[in-house]
Order: sequence, then C-alpha cells, then structure tokens
Amino acid sequence: MNLQSIDARTGQPHGESWPESTPAEIDAAAAAAAQAADAFAATSAADRAALLRDLAAALEAQRETLVPLADRESGLGPVRLNGELDRTAFQLRGFADVLERGEAHAFVDDAAVAGAPPAGRPRLTRVRVPVGPVAMFSASNFPFAFSVLGGDTASALAAGCPVVVKGHPAHPELSRRTAALAQEAVAARGLPAGVFQFVQGGSVAVGVHLTQAPAIAAVAFTGSFKGGTALAKVAAERPRPIPFYGELGSVNPLVALPAALEQNGPALAETLAGSICLGSGQFCTSPGVIVVMKDAAGDAFVRTLAEKLQALSPHAMLSAGIRGTFDKGVAAWRGHGKLRVLVDGAGDTAPGAAPRPFLAEVQAADFVADHALHEEVFGSAALVVRVASTAEAIDVLRAVGGSLTVTLWGVPAGDAAPGADILDLVRAAARVSGRVLFSGVPTGVAVTAAQQHGGPFPASTAPFTTSVGYAALDRFLRPVALQDAPAWLLARQGVPV
Repeated sequence: MNLQSIDARTGQPHGESWPESTPAEIDAAAAAAAQAADAFAATSAADRAALLRDLAAALEAQRETLVPLADRESGLGPVRLNGELDRTAFQLRGFADVLERGEAHAFVDDAAVAGAPPAGRPRLTRVRVPVGPVAMFSASNFPFAFSVLGGDTASALAAGCPVVVKGHPAHPELSRRTAALAQEAVAARGLPAGVFQFVQGGSVAVGVHLTQAPAIAAVAFTGSFKGGTALAKVAAERPRPIPFYGELGSVNPLVALPAALEQNGPALAETLAGSICLGSGQFCTSPGVIVVMKDAAGDAFVRTLAEKLQALSPHAMLSAGIRGTFDKGVAAWRGHGKLRVLVDGAGDTAPGAAPRPFLAEVQAADFVADHALHEEVFGSAALVVRVASTAEAIDVLRAVGGSLTVTLWGVPAGDAAPGADILDLVRAAARVSGRVLFSGVPTGVAVTAAQQHGGPFPASTAPFTTSVGYAALDRFLRPVALQDAPAWLLARQGVPV
C-alpha cells in the first residue's frame, strides 16, 4: 500500500506517493531500537532532558514549514495548529523539567534490620529501569501533540526508552518531516540512531507487524476502539506478551443538574454547543452524552442547546475515512426508533465537505437498555439523555461503563457536604472515568503532574495509567528491587547501569 499526502479541504492528492514500510524495514527499526536500548537507558537525566529540549526547539524552528503542511493535511487551521505546536514543545520541555528534578530516577532505600525475619531483613533498594523499545502509534486528530513528537514519544524518551514511531496515514508528509528533524536532533546529541526510529503505513499489517516485533517491549496507542482493541489482542498473544497502553476515546458524559441550569442555563448551552463542535468534534474528550433532568429548566436548556448547535458550522473532518464513519454513526442514530432528532446532521458528503452537527434526545431507560447508544460517534454529534432523578443519572453513567471524563454541572461548591444523592453521583462519576470536572467542558487536557487521561475500559486498556501529564513516563519504567546492592551501584542514585 502506498502513502499519499491528501489536501483535507479538497480531497485531492498532493505530490508523489511513496510505499509504506516493509516488514524488513519494520524489523530493522525495532532491531536498531533494541541495540540502542541499554546505552540509552544508562544515560543521565540531564542528557535526556537536553534531547527533549532540542526536540522542542527543532519543532519551533521549523514552525513556518510544518504548520502550513499540517494545515493542508488536516484542515485544522493555522491558529489551532500553532497552538498545538506550542503545546507539543511545552510538554517536551515539561518532561525535561521532570528529569532535571530527578523524578524519573526516584528510588526507595530500606536499610537492613538485624535479626530474624519477619522484623529482620536485608537492605532493599527499589529502583526503576526502562522497559526497552516502545512502539508509538500516532493519532489522527492531533498532528503534533499526539503524533510523532507527542506525549507518548516524550514520555518514553524521558523514561530512557528508544521509540519506534508509526506515523499516521492521515498526515503522512508532516510525519516524515517531523521524524526527520527528530532523527537529526538525536544524531546531533551523539546518541545512537536507534533511539528514534520511524515507520509508516496505512495497512493493518504494518501496525500488527510492529506490535509483534520481538524487540518491542511496550506499545502506546491513541486511536479508535476497533483498532486499539485489535492491537491489544495482538500484544497479549505474543509469545512474550507486552503491555499495551491504549487510549481508545469515549463518550464523556456531562450531567447538567437543575441548580446549574436555573442559574446560568443559556450560557452553559452555548458553551456546550461550542465544545461539541470544537475541532469538528474530533477530540477524544468531546462531550457525547448530555444528561438532563425532566423539568422546566432542563426543557429550556435542551431547546437552547439545539438552537446554538444548529447555528454552528464545523469545519471539514480530518479524512474521508473519518467523515464516512461519522456519517454512518449519525445515520444509525437518525434511524433509531427510540431517538427524537433535535438537530439533523445531514450534510454534503463530497470529499472535503464540512459536516453538520447532530443532536438527538432519548429517555434514560431506552439509553441504558441499548448498548449501541453507548458507543462513540466521533464528530460533532451528541445524545441528550433525559432522566427523572439523580439515581437515573447514575444508571446512565454506569451503563456507559468507562469514559475519559465525566462532567458534573451544579454540584454544590461550598464547604458543606452535599446530600447523599450528590455524593452518590460524584462517586459514580469517579468510578467510571479518569477525570471528573465540576465546571467547564471536557475538551481541553492540561499537561501537568496531576493530570489523568485514561479511564476504565472501553476508554482505555490500562486505566491505572495516563497518556497525558508527567505521570505518563511511569508506563515505561519497571520496578526492580536491589538486595544488598554493592556501594558502586547504590551510588548511581537510581540511574540504571
């Protein structure tokens, strides 16, 4: 299968096509990463921090070339893409800061205790070692921040793991250019070329072969539920199974309680409409399930939300494939016997044409009973679920099962503890999501130490980990206990040999 740069707005090819990576090239990339793994693992935190800062600077230096290229291949616009490049550079430098504070090499040292067990014990020092080469699958919807030099690559390199990056076929030329500047930065630091390897392809076989490569020690994936679960199965069925850190998207329920709607319903409706259409709905945190009480405030809110959504015009979607999947999902909702359509997303289906937003309403019992309604429609589409009580809202959250986020509007903000029904709602939100918001909208994920971007399945395959924020590097560090270690090894202060 050949790769081709496509203009997202016109659907027309740009430049010459080129072949995807062959099995031999994928094997060579994984082997090079394996050959570099020991030396890279033993580098100092300062050396890896310097590399990350060089990568950030290289991105910024190539801004005038990369942003127009990203715009052509994604249609996301220069304002959004410049901001995304800034975020990518910010998180690269953020991981450098983490390294310079010594957090990656943190260790626990328990002194020996004389005497017989269980009180007596030898000296034990718990350190962390890099897992080895990481296969990193780029996402389609963030050409910089979740792509070649995105958070997964930054966190793996910070942990001391070489990466084999698979570029996304939705922005193949941008991926090639970004990979080239990364390889130049690695070489300029005098590091082995295997520290950063790059493969690409649009066929399923490329991703499967990379995941099966014996040298690969872990996989980081951001993408569709179907693709992620298929690759997770491949990773689990290897002769030596490896961890698969998959972020698979979610429906991100938002519960609008009467207290919030009575106070500020129209403004909240406008904010929510903008969030649903932000980036043409192509955010993994886009709100797709809106839970609203059956009361006068709820009725007014839903009417205003529909009006605001009807007035918006999302931009063209990232690719014809993503647009086709969106249209298929909307068509299924439109034909569903239990849904009442509020905003019809019918629109021009020509290549590069902009979609229309879609909103429908469903009763809580019908939503809970139909698993198909719990699945994400990736794009500017959402379901309003009407509930008669907080208990029904909790039933809706439990039916969703796992989500990256849950937003709760109207929870009391004072010092006094709320009633039992609100406590139950907050508890339910925390049990099904990785991030609970009490104001604002879920679109937008801060890169910080406290962030959690992951959630119970089907939102992610590893809900105890995050793919955004500085805890992301923990995925690629394995604990090892050193018992009665020699002084020279302890003197390394947690840095692997």
